[in-house]
Amino acid sequence: MINQLSYIHPGAKIGENCTIEPFVYIEDNVVIGDNCHIMAHSSILSGTRMGNNNRVFHGAVVGGIPQDLKFVGEDTTLEIGDNNTIRENVTLNRGTASKGKTVIGNNNLFMENSHIGHDSVIGNNCIIGNSSKIAGEVEVDDFAILSACVLVHQFGHIGKHVMVQGGCKATMDIPPYVIAGREPMHYCSENIVGLRRRGFSNETIKNIHQAYRLLYEGTVTAGLAKIKETMPMTPEIQEILDFVENKSERGIIGK
Repeated sequence: MINQLSYIHPGAKIGENCTIEPFVYIEDNVVIGDNCHIMAHSSILSGTRMGNNNRVFHGAVVGGIPQDLKFVGEDTTLEIGDNNTIRENVTLNRGTASKGKTVIGNNNLFMENSHIGHDSVIGNNCIIGNSSKIAGEVEVDDFAILSACVLVHQFGHIGKHVMVQGGCKATMDIPPYVIAGREPMHYCSENIVGLRRRGFSNETIKNIHQAYRLLYEGTVTAGLAKIKETMPMTPEIQEILDFVENKSERGIIGK
């Protein structure tokens, strides 16, 4: 299942039942799990740790060194989980001394020409759209969807179940369960369609809507206080509070 026209360093570790097409380049210090499919003209570079059942399409560069002038060759990694699809010309960079690793979870889709910068953390079941660019040290939580050509500022944080409209620039953090868009980026609404598809009840969606109505009614501080005073503390409401109070370093998008 390994084509003789590919280069695989003797120090690389390849799992069972992998398919490696012609003209693939795999460096030393690479680990690839079982049942992976590495397509022609893609590169898997030093420091990559890849799980099982991943597909890497043509021209992708996985584990490239960080695009950070502070990087001086330190030993860092790119850690990829299982069942990810990495489409054509995607670039996934490994970490720097800042965190030591870039982390990709499970069941993600990275569409053509997208980029994940150094030390970023991508959760599970995310979709990163065509030509979307995620800078260094960004966090993207589970089930987030970035449409095409989205730009995410370094150190940004995108919450769970978020939908970001195409062509937008995310310079502030995006709290969970919302649709974000426009220029400059603002909160637009709850991600109703996405939440229903993932089994959220109408009552839960209604509570999320009420929480954001309170949060954006005045100042964020006043909104947080009203949510705590008046709303049932469901897991979804707690997630919103935790994100705004504890997980957002850049501040959240406005309305």
